[in-house]
Amino acid sequence: MADVARLAGVSASTVSRALSGSPLIPEATSQRIRELARQLNYKVNVGAANLRRRDVRTIGLMVLGDPMKAMSDPFLLSIVGAVADALDARGMNLLLSRVKSENPEQLATLVDSGQVGGLIVVGQLNWHDRLNQLAAAGLPLAVWGACLPDALYPVVGGDNLRGGYEATHHLIEQGCRQIAFFGDTRHPEVRLRHQGYVQALAEAGLHPNPQLHQVFQFGDTRLREVIDSWLDRQHDFDAVFAASDVAALSILGALGERRVQVPAQVRLVGYDDIAIAAHLHPSLSSVRQPSDSAGKALVELLLERMAGQPGRTIMLPAELVRRESSA
Repeated sequence: MADVARLAGVSASTVSRALSGSPLIPEATSQRIRELARQLNYKVNVGAANLRRRDVRTIGLMVLGDPMKAMSDPFLLSIVGAVADALDARGMNLLLSRVKSENPEQLATLVDSGQVGGLIVVGQLNWHDRLNQLAAAGLPLAVWGACLPDALYPVVGGDNLRGGYEATHHLIEQGCRQIAFFGDTRHPEVRLRHQGYVQALAEAGLHPNPQLHQVFQFGDTRLREVIDSWLDRQHDFDAVFAASDVAALSILGALGERRVQVPAQVRLVGYDDIAIAAHLHPSLSSVRQPSDSAGKALVELLLERMAGQPGRTIMLPAELVRRESSA
């Protein structure tokens, strides 16, 4: 806005009024300002303007990937609920929307149209570079995902590397040596969990066995099929570290049907510590991610960004909760 004002020879407030269609500005001046803004590719930050006027009432939330599959994940649902609670405490509303991988411009459209003041994005998938581009262009957003060092956007995420290390170290302490890893390392969060897994193995003088690494994607409806196919190969393993509790629950069911006893024959640790984990038989050991804190932090970082403050990262602690499945 300062650049437009300097080139037009007017004040920044005049530019603001002209771009908002104020009748107080002569039409010739407004037209000159609009043309300069177009040439400079300047767009009004609707979220910031609304925040200054204290008119922000709605924040958009988008879950990357297939929304129907993703929203079946209990942990993602807990994040959505925590964000909604944090917004409600501030007298604000939540607009849950979907975005298709082939149309990432939808993220900016929601804000540019004035439907929402800013965006909370859950997950990164392979969108890291695109999210960086949107943040560099001034789109107010905050992301739940991996805390990547080159992220230009505000991030809230768990300490995935530490979580992966703690889970694997615990299994090694229980005497396990053939520890399988279930997860897709193309996903930034899972990649960090796998790095922690590899680190713990290395400290114990162990090496990852490629045959004991099974890829699955979050929300994949064929997860049980993937697990059964892997078990049919009869690999030699004495423990499984699953990158999500949903996968761990499916593994627990598949092992039970094959009369493999957990933890007597195979020890199992999941990730996220969803509510049902404590009520299974055997109860599931899992790395806890504090969804309540995550929701509050995401809202806090987004409002900071909408107010023009620099983006920052909040890494939440990952805590291993030991239960019967790995005892």
